[in-house]
Amino acid sequence: MSYSPYVGSSTDALRRQGVMNQVYAWMMAGLLVTGAVAMFVAGSPALVGAIFGNSLIFFGLIIAQLALVWILSANVGRMAPAVATSLFLGYSALNGLTFAAIFLVYTSASIASTFFVTAGTFGAMSAVGYFTKRDLSNLGGYLFMAVIGLLLASVVNIFLANSTLYWIITYAGVLIFVALTAYDTQKIKHMIAEVRDEVGERRVAIYGALTLYLDFINLFLFMLRILGNRR
Repeated sequence: MSYSPYVGSSTDALRRQGVMNQVYAWMMAGLLVTGAVAMFVAGSPALVGAIFGNSLIFFGLIIAQLALVWILSANVGRMAPAVATSLFLGYSALNGLTFAAIFLVYTSASIASTFFVTAGTFGAMSAVGYFTKRDLSNLGGYLFMAVIGLLLASVVNIFLANSTLYWIITYAGVLIFVALTAYDTQKIKHMIAEVRDEVGERRVAIYGALTLYLDFINLFLFMLRILGNRR
């Protein structure tokens, strides 16, 4: 799918940049919510036991996360901005409940260092997607198929427990989400250029924040496999 960026006045350019800034601000808010909830849960033995000691609760949370992100991504264009924002922050909090596991598996120092490496990589690739003149839309289909393949390989390796396949999936995951960061940033930029009203801008801001939040989280998790030090 190709896009035709709207070319307007300098005022319109400032408007578009303002919406893009909202995308990054809401994405960061989601990451902060996830991190805060994860750290709180990891510091509470009672919550750790309740979530990770009960498979029904744990998998219930996973299903709730998948359902919520599907509902939000599929319907954000029709939702009231306040509802979309609440669902996004709620999804970020739900993620934090299960993300507490990384604080139990990896050292805090390696989590922090991996976060900063991820942030730098994400920032660089998002800048590429935003400023490049090259149309990246033709990558969308390939990246979608790559993500599906990554998910299937990950599920298969749960049963195989093959270390070679594990590392292939890990490095492939890093490359895929690095590319997705650039692709999604450009896509969001073009979506912003298409909207002309404040409600549409706020909806795009939340949709963009969710999209880049997912890119960042997945990139972070794959990089943590490489850079993280286990306890």
